[in-house]
Amino acid sequence: MVRTFRDIIFETRRDISEVSAEEAREMQSDRPDVVVLDVRERDEVEQGKIKGAIWIPRGFLELKIEQMVPDRERTIVVYCAGGVRSALAAKSLAAMGYKKVFSMRGGFGAWKDEDLPFEQETGLSADQMKRYSRQILLKDVGEEGQRKLLASRVLIVGAGGLGCPAALYLAAGGVGTIGIVDGDVVDASNLHRQILHATGSVGRKKVESAAATISAINPEVKVVPIHGRLTSQNAMEILEGYDLILDGSDNFPTKYLVNDASFFAGKPNVYGSIFQFEGQVAVFAPSSGGPCYRCLFPEPPPPALAPNCDEAGVLGVLPGTVGLLQALESLKLLLGIGEPLVGRMLLFDALEASFRTVKVQRDPSCRLCGQRSIKALVDYEQFCSARRS
Repeated sequence: MVRTFRDIIFETRRDISEVSAEEAREMQSDRPDVVVLDVRERDEVEQGKIKGAIWIPRGFLELKIEQMVPDRERTIVVYCAGGVRSALAAKSLAAMGYKKVFSMRGGFGAWKDEDLPFEQETGLSADQMKRYSRQILLKDVGEEGQRKLLASRVLIVGAGGLGCPAALYLAAGGVGTIGIVDGDVVDASNLHRQILHATGSVGRKKVESAAATISAINPEVKVVPIHGRLTSQNAMEILEGYDLILDGSDNFPTKYLVNDASFFAGKPNVYGSIFQFEGQVAVFAPSSGGPCYRCLFPEPPPPALAPNCDEAGVLGVLPGTVGLLQALESLKLLLGIGEPLVGRMLLFDALEASFRTVKVQRDPSCRLCGQRSIKALVDYEQFCSARRS
């Protein structure tokens, strides 16, 4: 005898536990540990969803559920549109070792028929949902996190080796506004590491070249090109309106200026630095209790001791690695997830392919964030004009 789909569903429902829409609502209300799981497709979710439900399309369930709900003892109530896919999903979850799984009879249709509360979709467009779909599937991002990114504003100081990869991935990830400060033009010697720029961009302002590349990758990102140097006179005005500052600069004067301006503006400074085969990444956020750059290096070194930018050299892929780590730290800060590198510095050795993290303490005697004897921005002598990063 040939088994029909109806037979399969009947057998599935015989093997699982089901609850009504009202029972599901009571379980969600009375027990905060209950997970309500929506296994419908994107276009269905756009019509509304149960508030607080996590969304995993049925086709991604086995792939994503362990990330979203690692505890197999949690109670899970699964729903779809009418109760068929949720029944099949509940059986799959039981086979994976989840012990307290229920399918909601009648699905979202029954929920609405009983006039139970639900929320409409979020305002992300269909194109945005498709573009950022893999990111939205992450438990710590979701649609709410993606909306945060789209509303975020990041200022990148320097469109060089660090700023280029950072800008690319922030734009691809959906950061809504990216400001880029740089006073240089593209030179052929930049091209082995500054990946926002192409051969045809040689001689063009870096901020214009960067804006064109970013717009080609993600047209909905607003790029604010600022051609010119960051100085003590313009820094506070430029930083205004941004959520965080990503330091992609390549010289000590600018790094101290970015640090000090970020402190006075109360914004996190996502720091990156490279030299030949080594890189550093940290988040300086004194407003969150962490140190600032001056806690480690109170003053710039004398010009005579600063590395010669023309002679030091750098492996092209190194700033790419460090810039991507800066982008990662920026996304964590914007989303409020994970453990940003506040009070820690990540050290990367490219030749050893090794990473290590060292703790960085806030210095009570720091002239900027400790004793606060520094009251205004300072322009230090420019050590060298050639670009290392």
